[in-house]
Amino acid sequence: METKILEKESGEKCIAVILASGTGVRFGAQVPKQFLKLAGKTVLEHTLDVFERHPSVDEVIIVGSSENLLLIEEIAIRAAYKKVTKVISGGETRQQSSAAGIAAIEGDQHKVLVHDAVRPLLDHATIDRCLDALERSDAVDTAIPASDTVIEITQELHIANIPDRSMLRLGQTPQAFRSGLLRAAHQVALGDSGLKVTDDCGLILHYRLADVEVVSGDVSNIKITYPTDIYLADRIFQLRSRRQMAETKPLGLYGKNIVVFGASRGIGLSISEIAKAEGANVISVSRSTGVDIADEKAVRETLRMAKDRFGYIDFVVATAGVLRTGLIIGQGYDAIDEQLSTNLRGSIVVAREAFDILRESGGSIALFTSSSYTRGRARYSVYSATKAAVVNLVQALSEEFLSFGVRINAINPERTATPMRSENFGDEPSEMLLSADEVAFSTLSVCLSQATGEVIDVRRQ
Repeated sequence: METKILEKESGEKCIAVILASGTGVRFGAQVPKQFLKLAGKTVLEHTLDVFERHPSVDEVIIVGSSENLLLIEEIAIRAAYKKVTKVISGGETRQQSSAAGIAAIEGDQHKVLVHDAVRPLLDHATIDRCLDALERSDAVDTAIPASDTVIEITQELHIANIPDRSMLRLGQTPQAFRSGLLRAAHQVALGDSGLKVTDDCGLILHYRLADVEVVSGDVSNIKITYPTDIYLADRIFQLRSRRQMAETKPLGLYGKNIVVFGASRGIGLSISEIAKAEGANVISVSRSTGVDIADEKAVRETLRMAKDRFGYIDFVVATAGVLRTGLIIGQGYDAIDEQLSTNLRGSIVVAREAFDILRESGGSIALFTSSSYTRGRARYSVYSATKAAVVNLVQALSEEFLSFGVRINAINPERTATPMRSENFGDEPSEMLLSADEVAFSTLSVCLSQATGEVIDVRRQ
């Protein structure tokens, strides 16, 4: 879905307030949950990434606890978030932290998005719906339908009422407001010691300051509250890959130093040719040139040669892959071992050997997976298993490499016109396939980005 860029009135800004002052008492961990690692980054970083990438968001204010402000600042600096303008101290309650956030905003006509730092799976479409609603309402809540029956109970734990589920919603964040309205709500709440509300929309409703419009949220936008939530979020990240549309526009590769493994044909050959055409310095190798990516000595020597020639390396790409179709009971162990060696061991070797060189340049690694990684496919079970392993490898190594400035991602193209595919599936309608050049452009674009630990789907326009 395309992200909207909304027109703003003169002086109006869209400001996100990220509430990150929670202590994680219910989670039960020593580290507050916003700082736990998830799919290569902290939970907070995933949340900040969403707002950093949204074109309509102008500024981000992070509200943290006084004990964690230095850590938050370090995270923001390390990730070079351009939109983070303030890191401020909140209070002991959510209401106090939200009040601190709105107090840091000057002016009453800005669009303000208040979001929990521990909801890292927010999507841009939900932000768009919130901002659209602020064109007609001054307060907006995000919610999803209640999928379970909700019961109201008495103090004796008897059912008092069963509300009509069709009229019930489960609240999420972000909540969106005109800054003046939210400021007024918190000013009134300052003198109300008996106030019992759980969020900012509750303030608006309690004091009857405005109607609150409700827009649709997303079921994946879960809040990490309990230990099981971190495992669920990790699984959603694994299944939710960022979508990269196949494009063929200039990338800005002039002067970049690139090593491509598996470059004799197909996608690897296209990556090499496109990069060279854009002025990059490219070392292209494959088994046909004597370099097997499962051979650590050959890979190490290739990378050393490239570093000696260029001085440093920006990107390392490994496209080499082997697919042997057929029932596993009909495959010999030579065919099984060949797929394991090239697809999995080769990916491990390339990542391991490239690390020391790329930490000097802050470079990027691109490995290749397949759509079969989400569910094993009959007749190419070993191939599917190796591609699932590549995804797990990328997610794990993104965490190991993060503090050293080395990025690593898995490219997941849909069906592509390559020799390996035609050898296994025969002639297919060209309109149903990506071209190798389209995948190559997307791969190089990902290498140029700051993405890490992600599965990047490459799809046709």
